[in-house]
Amino acid sequence: MTDTRRPRPAAPRSARLAAGAALALAGLLAATACSGDSTSTRQAAEPAVTAEPAALSPSATASASASSNAVVPLTPAVTAKLDAAVQQVLKQNSIPGISVGIITPGGTYQKSFGVSDKTANTPMDPGLFSRIGSESKTFTATAVLRLVDQGKVKLDDPISKYVDGVPGGDGITVRQLGEMRSGLFPYSSDPDFVNTLIGDPNHVFTPDQLLAYGYKHPAVFPPGQRFQYNNSNYIILGKLIEKVGGQSAGDFLQAQVFTPASLAKTSFPTDGTLPDPHAHGYTNQTPNGDIQDATNWNPSWAWTAGAVITQLADLESWAKTMATGAIISPASQAERLKTLPTGDAGVTYGFGLFNNNGWIGHNGSMPGYESVAVYMPDAQATLVLLLNTDVLSQGQEPSTLFANAITKIISPNNVYALPTQTAPPSTPASGSASGPASGSPTAGSSGSGAPSLPGNAPTTVRA
Repeated sequence: MTDTRRPRPAAPRSARLAAGAALALAGLLAATACSGDSTSTRQAAEPAVTAEPAALSPSATASASASSNAVVPLTPAVTAKLDAAVQQVLKQNSIPGISVGIITPGGTYQKSFGVSDKTANTPMDPGLFSRIGSESKTFTATAVLRLVDQGKVKLDDPISKYVDGVPGGDGITVRQLGEMRSGLFPYSSDPDFVNTLIGDPNHVFTPDQLLAYGYKHPAVFPPGQRFQYNNSNYIILGKLIEKVGGQSAGDFLQAQVFTPASLAKTSFPTDGTLPDPHAHGYTNQTPNGDIQDATNWNPSWAWTAGAVITQLADLESWAKTMATGAIISPASQAERLKTLPTGDAGVTYGFGLFNNNGWIGHNGSMPGYESVAVYMPDAQATLVLLLNTDVLSQGQEPSTLFANAITKIISPNNVYALPTQTAPPSTPASGSASGPASGSPTAGSSGSGAPSLPGNAPTTVRA
């Protein structure tokens, strides 16, 4: 989502980062796969790095008239249309590769297109590991809700009860952090952060160092006033998980989320290594805008806002688990699904997920990778995408282009859509622009809040 859709962590990308996902997510759930700042601070944006996941745009109303007939049966004719649509988007936008997973009562579809390694010309495959950017926020939010179920955290408590040092923390609730309504300045929109990350993609950041980039700026708006996709919120929630859970964020996610959800191929990395076999990821979030292999870039800058790694099958399973609340209480799931407007038509954002015209979930974007993982409960339908590029095409995240084309075929009354990112005049059309390049930070379409750097390099880190 633009502001919400890129709810995913990503690497700095010039214009795109400025806008908030939703990361991203898109993300909207965002991101997506995750990205934006939507209603809140979309007016003008400072360089922003988004995690967005990627990136993602939630739908304006959680009830997008989905029904058991909302998704068409996956007949041979429909499958042929899907093949053609995916191949068309792939070729028209010079995307290296994508894996697509669709699960419906009327059939399943799991295919890969393109290549996983442009040098070796290795074909893309559904079994490859991939970074998912702001889709990670759905796991972090679930970890917080597990603590709520254990009686250790309350959503309407001030964050100062659990985490020290948050500016205005006595007036910002845990819920407002999860809903992207804290009003804090996003660290990924700080020029110094963006310059450090773009200059050295293997730089190792601590959570406190990340937050310090945002804390040196005044709040963007009073807590709860509006929506702004913001990676800082999910770094703070990561610190809450460690403080209250008594474990590292990675260990807690493994024990309290990945294992209960039976996600054997999902992990929280401690360095830049991707498990084998994996897809190589390609980005133009570089100092000069050239496309580079970002496969082993260190994801510490995204941490609990976008660092998770997984495979297609795990993400298919997770999309349903997340949207139906299988590993949390019904009461906590009800709180998660209380989505609010983001400022983007058809997209609303709840506690770590979005509703994008009836599709519930998130998107994400990292340098080199994008993801979308959504589920339509009434139709019992799942859609998951894993891409090995985050290079924008005419202002759109590639994950959004695919999700839009696919849902036009399988759910014509519930089409996944996120706003086009508009790059500033000084940035190349291919740059990942998610919002204005100057002024207050905005949520990026990838949900990770990508930054805009001086000059003409498309550097917009998202998550």
